[in-house]
Amino acid sequence: MNTTEVKVYTFKDFASDQEVRWCPGCDDYVILRAMQKALPEMGVKKENVVFISGIGCSSRFPYYMDTYGMHSIHGRAPAIATGAKLANSNLSVWVITGDGDSMAIGGNHFIHVLRRNVDLNIVLFNNEIYGLTKGQFSPTSLVGQKTKSSPYGNTQPPFSAGELALGAQARFLARIGGNTPKEMSQLFIEAEKFKGTSLIEVLQNCPIFNDGCYSQYTDKAVREDKQLFVEHQKPMIFGKARDKGLLLNGLKLEVVTIGENGITEEDLLIHNAKEKDPTLHQMLVRLKYPLVTGIIRSYDDITLEERENEQTKKVKANSSFTKTDDLFFSGETYEIK
Repeated sequence: MNTTEVKVYTFKDFASDQEVRWCPGCDDYVILRAMQKALPEMGVKKENVVFISGIGCSSRFPYYMDTYGMHSIHGRAPAIATGAKLANSNLSVWVITGDGDSMAIGGNHFIHVLRRNVDLNIVLFNNEIYGLTKGQFSPTSLVGQKTKSSPYGNTQPPFSAGELALGAQARFLARIGGNTPKEMSQLFIEAEKFKGTSLIEVLQNCPIFNDGCYSQYTDKAVREDKQLFVEHQKPMIFGKARDKGLLLNGLKLEVVTIGENGITEEDLLIHNAKEKDPTLHQMLVRLKYPLVTGIIRSYDDITLEERENEQTKKVKANSSFTKTDDLFFSGETYEIK
């Protein structure tokens, strides 16, 4: 009887021998370690894991992973990752990108990989600033934010990564604070299980050029009261005392307190990440209090690869050609002597 030995990995198996060089206190360290701890739990062979990045602080990521990878072109990582996945469907392909890389020069690649639903994963480091090039405003910088390129205040309204993704028909969307490694690792594992394009937006602090950009939500002292971590088929409840929740009041989400005005936990909205209609998911993404984290959307849909394979089968079945020569000599031909 033949038996195949299954390799058991630890996080050390995915750590390269390169010195990790980000600014002290950067959440990038947390994301890196969360990924290295998540990979052994995914059941994927190490030789099938690929990390492809664009340009930016986040895009150093492939150097620090002991896997295959590519530090590619500014904004074009989704296109290169799509090619890798279509060439070898066995690969677990991860795109590592930042808010500038993905939503400025890479904006079209970002929305179209989501629209096509290629079976790959995107981790978006969103620190609302250009960090690598020393602090210019990015597509997610807030109006009025003073940066190296907007010394009097940014005048351009920001993109919401989640809204942009849902508008591009994202089937899997998750969001997490950059200082919650345990939850982050679990989201990475769930993203790998998902068949289609998964997007995990990490609300990542930049201690040098945009320090505290998410502190009103992510600081440990306020996190439980300011964030709602949603889970599929569970009530939307939050708060340090677990006494706050969400109701749908007309066309708006309303925060209520359990025990007031006859409100019980049974009255709260139940999260349905798998709902095809993204209307409620869009409302959750837009909500500022509480800030919604966790898996907001996880809708199973046909992937680009499945569509392409199905079309190829139909074309082959209806074609009279079995090889290239059949095509070349199918019509009128002549010889030159």
